[in-house]
Amino acid sequence: MVRIEVYTDAAGRIHGFAAKGHSGFAPHGQDIVCAAVSVLLQTAVLGLEEAADIVPQTEIADGHLECYLAPDQAGQPKVEAILQTMLVGLKAIEEAYSDYVSVQVRST
Repeated sequence: MVRIEVYTDAAGRIHGFAAKGHSGFAPHGQDIVCAAVSVLLQTAVLGLEEAADIVPQTEIADGHLECYLAPDQAGQPKVEAILQTMLVGLKAIEEAYSDYVSVQVRST
């Protein structure tokens, strides 16, 4: 299962996320669920870098992606749009494939 945690501040602004695991929906190279999650997460990181012009702290490895923003970056309009769009997509995947994907929003 892919377990995703999305971290928000007291105002509900996303300031980071972490994903771990593989969905197990299909064999490696054929797993559309893992591919969909990966595309959303990696596109969010690219969007932060390219569209919002910030460099988040990231850690990427097989079955693992973490992304954290500096406190002053959370809530910027472009940042929030990118990360909320990512969250909407992840929740849609979780709804369709709940046996393979878990999304938790945590206030930190």
